Amino acid sequence: MLNLHKIWLLSCLCVIVMIILYFQTEIARLEQNYRKLEYKLTQSQSNSRQFFPKTLEKDSDDLVVIYNRVPKTGSTSFVGVAYDLCKKNHFKVLHINITANMHVMSLSNQYKFAQNVTMWQEVKPALYHGHMAFLNFERLGTSTKPVFINLIRKPLDRLVSYYYFLRNGDNFRPHLVRKKHGDKMTFDECVEKNQADCDPNTMWLQVPFFCGHSAQCWKPGSQWALEQAKHNLVNHYLLVGVTEEMLDFISVLEAVLPRIFKGATEHYLNSNKSHLRQTSSKIDPTQRTIDKIQKSIVWKMENELYEFALENFKFFQRKVLMKENLGVPQTYFYEKIRPKL
Repeated sequence: MLNLHKIWLLSCLCVIVMIILYFQTEIARLEQNYRKLEYKLTQSQSNSRQFFPKTLEKDSDDLVVIYNRVPKTGSTSFVGVAYDLCKKNHFKVLHINITANMHVMSLSNQYKFAQNVTMWQEVKPALYHGHMAFLNFERLGTSTKPVFINLIRKPLDRLVSYYYFLRNGDNFRPHLVRKKHGDKMTFDECVEKNQADCDPNTMWLQVPFFCGHSAQCWKPGSQWALEQAKHNLVNHYLLVGVTEEMLDFISVLEAVLPRIFKGATEHYLNSNKSHLRQTSSKIDPTQRTIDKIQKSIVWKMENELYEFALENFKFFQRKVLMKENLGVPQTYFYEKIRPKL
């Protein structure tokens, strides 16, 4: 009789344990489903047009993006994507053409340009592009500021590309005769002979493009110009990508500025824009030439800016394109709004 009682108690205990395990499993499953539902709800809220105030929706139609493109950084390929998307996404693309391809504007034109860009409502939203130095809209008294973006390239790669571009042209306009057409001297020979076209000082372009219109910006080797370029990159540019990772640059822009760049990634992958402009007959420099160039102060400063920009881009790229530690892309939403809307 005692054994039967023990067996009965043991059986009851086993049943209780099984019930507890069952409910624990069900609770875990429900919690997991709840997290999935909560994430889907958050995503649907963040993607809903009604989630954002109407004033923000209106602001997106006032958007002005300025791409002060550095020569020979892949800018033609990038701008080609924008021109293909502008009709579909309902925005304007405008090329800034400065007399004699100058990279800086006169003071009067700086003021006129800043006022025009911010007040020309008929073309908004808009993407302006051109080979011009950064322009600080704050000092020009505008009530609003445009969004600046740019691409930067390894300085020696950019110089070599430009050197052969002037001699051999590119596949964008192959029949156009460039000013150094017929010159067969290689970049290595140019460096060996200390010619002006390959002088390290001619690399001084990306720093002043980010530095701006100050006279000090255009003095090769200026430490002040380098620090100002870094300051502007961090404080005035929404995003600065690198030529070597243009696809990721476009993908980040699509995620951050969909009003302009919606569909840009797919278009770039499936069109011929990724190879729109390539320098013809380019010869890579020898290690001896590379070593000689890299001894110069200008290369070191230009490369420091490039590395600085690359580090910043990688940081933003990880946050935008890759999942966070929680396994899902970062989002945000508003809650506990009082009084209720």
